[in-house]
Amino acid sequence: MKTSPHTIDSGALQKGADFCSAYMLGFEVQDAVALLRLDDLFVEAFQVTDVKMLKGDHLSRAVGRVAGHDGKTRFAIENATRCRIVVADTRIHMLGSYANIRMARNAICDLILGAPPGKVYNNMRTVAKRMSERY
Repeated sequence: MKTSPHTIDSGALQKGADFCSAYMLGFEVQDAVALLRLDDLFVEAFQVTDVKMLKGDHLSRAVGRVAGHDGKTRFAIENATRCRIVVADTRIHMLGSYANIRMARNAICDLILGAPPGKVYNNMRTVAKRMSERY
């Protein structure tokens, strides 16, 4: 990809690269297009083993805790934090604003470290309520 003399926005090249990388990481096309339209969206990724060194069954159990039964835990985190989350093997990718990504990352890290899902849901609910009162 490269710019041309007709390019108006100098950040268009970076937005295009972000769109391609988000799509390649597994986000839906609509979510990746949001990167082109909005300025305050970011993509962040980390390994489950960056949070806690796990191997074998313990690692797969931690990934399962993040995903939840039929994806319910992931959807709950997405809805509470207004972020998009992709769980790809042992990598977790998040797309959203900086504050929302931070909330989602804290919830996911708590799940990986072994906190009960009910406690994580309750913490997310209180933080989301505080965020909605602020804005």
